[in-house]
Amino acid sequence: MGMITDSSLFEFEAITVDAEGKLLKKECLATQHYLEPLKDEIFLDMVSIPPGQFLMGSPDTEEGYHFSQGPQHRVSIPNFWMSRYPITQAQWAVVASLPKIAESLDPECANFPGADRPVEQVSWYDAMEFCARLSQLTNKQYDLPREAEWEYACRGNTQTPFHFGETLTTDLANYSGVDWEYQAKICSKGAYGAGPLGCDRRETTPVNHFAVGNIFGLSDLHGNIREWCADPWHRNYTDAPTDGRIWQINGDESKRVIRGGSWNVGPQKCRSARRDRFDPHASLYDIGFRVVYRFRH
Repeated sequence: MGMITDSSLFEFEAITVDAEGKLLKKECLATQHYLEPLKDEIFLDMVSIPPGQFLMGSPDTEEGYHFSQGPQHRVSIPNFWMSRYPITQAQWAVVASLPKIAESLDPECANFPGADRPVEQVSWYDAMEFCARLSQLTNKQYDLPREAEWEYACRGNTQTPFHFGETLTTDLANYSGVDWEYQAKICSKGAYGAGPLGCDRRETTPVNHFAVGNIFGLSDLHGNIREWCADPWHRNYTDAPTDGRIWQINGDESKRVIRGGSWNVGPQKCRSARRDRFDPHASLYDIGFRVVYRFRH
């Protein structure tokens, strides 16, 4: 498979906020990336994710904790490349128009049209077909991220609920920042911890709308759309692998992992450790994906 010979440095801003959501630190950082040409001026921006270890999952003291996010366990992750943003509708349309490998794809499937908006309403099998066609086009093996890779990449060497820090604001991410009430009870909080309430856009935003990322240079990890991972669902992390591979053994193949939260949920569901499951044959207006390319040693 193809090797990366044309990577270069790019600069980006990473932001850290305090417990109330106020700016604590703004850094101008740089990391390696490469642009995978798809068609004309449409590229796939792939960012280098360094190797490392991290503590996967959340402590039971974290607001929004669910037993599926534990027990916490240390995982080692080899280096790999990940798309800087979720796959956009422009990128999707190019690849979806390539010859079929196993599944038919609709080039215009999104509920919220826009070339720079993330594609949504794609099933797990649609995303896998995209990876297969992209791999054939580029002669590189592109895949969905493994669940451990996704959380490692999202955290960016943090152990706070969000890579931004202890809370999240709607100035930094696209999620529902208002309280939702049912029968006079709040069923979804728009604020996290000591952070503020915010707005509720009720739709996706273009990728990099907020022009900030984590220290790896990745953007749109909290909110906007939930993202498919390769792994089948497991009810918790008991006996989970510690080397970052796909966890296939004893998994529920009728459900696949989704990560990241979306425009349609509150901040609790956008945390780095938050994990959900969904039918791999089904699609929804707030589920998309990003891709990875792994080194072959």
